[in-house]
Amino acid sequence: MILLIDKTWDGAPIGADEIARVELIAEPHRVVATVDAPFHGDPPPAGPPGPTGGLWEHEVVEIFLLGREDAYLEIELGPHGHHLALELRGARNVVRRGLPLRYDARIEGRRWSGIASIPRGWLPDGLDRGNAYAIHGTGLSRRHLAAFPVPGDRPDFHRLDAFGTVRLDGA
Repeated sequence: MILLIDKTWDGAPIGADEIARVELIAEPHRVVATVDAPFHGDPPPAGPPGPTGGLWEHEVVEIFLLGREDAYLEIELGPHGHHLALELRGARNVVRRGLPLRYDARIEGRRWSGIASIPRGWLPDGLDRGNAYAIHGTGLSRRHLAAFPVPGDRPDFHRLDAFGTVRLDGA
């Protein structure tokens, strides 16, 4: 499954230099998530690479996978090796945080790539909807981008009703 982050959070088109790509490949015991995104040079989080709270305040790509009863998985991946994995039940209702994600990232010039190994057991039952977002920039130049646009006056990535149909083969 491929999610192309190719518009602003509210649906306006973006330039090719901002488009990010997320691919999810189901394997027998895991889902491999790969990110290919432009590197905007935002400052990294203060701590070392690894599980990082507040990662959404930095340059990041976020993947949301939604199943039955509003159960969903949120995976945040940064270009400097920082990551965060959350299990939620209902919008913003975290039931598990800081799940032990295997993740590697690499910056090459003006692009970055990341690869995460997500245990199949983390996927919500009935997975059929999702979204992906990219955030970059600082201050007034902060940008929030989406695969499926989100309605409203400001970006709210936990608008489950705005998630698009996704199909993860073998899930």
